[in-house]
Amino acid sequence: MTHIQQNNSRAWVVAVFGTIINLCLGVLYAWSVFSKALQDNLGFTATETSIPYSTAIIVFALFMVPAGIMLDRFGPRLILLMSGILMGAGLVVAGIFLNVIGLVIGFGIIAGAAMGFGYAAPTPTSTRWFKPHMRGTITGIVVGGYGLAPVYVSPLSEWLINAFGVSTAFFYLGAFFTILLVLSAFVMKAPPEDWVPVGGEPPKPKKDPQKDEVAATAVAEGNDYSPGEMMKTPQFWSLWVMYAFSASAGLIIIGHVATIASVQGGLETGFIFAAFLAIGNAGGRVITGIVSDKIGRTATLIIVFLLQAINMFAFAAYTTNLTLTIGAVVTGATYGALLALFPATTWDWFGLKNAGTNYGLIFTAWGVGGLVGPIIAGQIIDSTGGYNAAYIMSAVLLIIAAVMGVFTREPKPRT
Repeated sequence: MTHIQQNNSRAWVVAVFGTIINLCLGVLYAWSVFSKALQDNLGFTATETSIPYSTAIIVFALFMVPAGIMLDRFGPRLILLMSGILMGAGLVVAGIFLNVIGLVIGFGIIAGAAMGFGYAAPTPTSTRWFKPHMRGTITGIVVGGYGLAPVYVSPLSEWLINAFGVSTAFFYLGAFFTILLVLSAFVMKAPPEDWVPVGGEPPKPKKDPQKDEVAATAVAEGNDYSPGEMMKTPQFWSLWVMYAFSASAGLIIIGHVATIASVQGGLETGFIFAAFLAIGNAGGRVITGIVSDKIGRTATLIIVFLLQAINMFAFAAYTTNLTLTIGAVVTGATYGALLALFPATTWDWFGLKNAGTNYGLIFTAWGVGGLVGPIIAGQIIDSTGGYNAAYIMSAVLLIIAAVMGVFTREPKPRT
């Protein structure tokens, strides 16, 4: 069968706009700037500013499941339009009601739902345009936009807060993100049925193709699990637990980096560390996505867990500009890696037919980690004045995740 010459640039246009969408949704990772302003200017406690952030994380994760179902049934455009409208509405509500309840409803629930609807669409849609052996690379590029967002959102938020106040900063950001998300929604679409995925010939596997250490190209093409079938496998639950443990560590630092810089180093330039963290976050997604296409997802995950654990054990000693910068970059890179590796692993192991729904279920682990970790960290600093216990707790959980990774193997292909 012959195919009409296709324009492969269409695939890259979708991937670029998927990255742009994630650049908008990454406002979550700039929360530490708002958190510090709320504490310094309006008298909020660290625990109080952790509640809207953790609420946004858990709502984000929960809405990934219905968003994934809608994506698999209706395509990306509808849920991206919903994301744009909800994002603007949520940030406006947060700006109007500058109290814990208002921030929980506006930023936590409404904007959190916007993040869930928006995040569910770009990555699985983009990967469908490319061949399986490019899955880690494309996933890393698209989700890299989410990690890179604080590079501009953090200093922009800092400037808006200083120039216009916290309320107006929320209003301006809401309008900006709504416009970009709605416009991008009209570009994102699944490939046509006769589309030949982009990517050339896959590399030859160097190891036993029955083992998951081989590059993702060893995955059977017809290995599509339904959500129910996936949840009956031990691999699903192993991935879920590893995701929850590893995500909580990164989210503790991301949500508190401005306060950590102030408490441990007496530094009032926390937004700069948020930007460094974001650079690492974006770079880690892209680099580990590429690496995992070469050495396998599980091996890459184990390396990432161990690097995270070492960094968390050392974080209490980071008290200078240099050490906090190193800690922020390493935190960002290892945490960002998770957001590239776990979706790629899910689609390798359980197929792309139900990509949105299946990854939505896995992603609930990220929400649980984000709910528990940052709130515990906020309570620890309120009661002890430092984060040391939170660092140690996270490091231990990461070591457990690494051990689990050693014993977790790709499920056998379905017949």
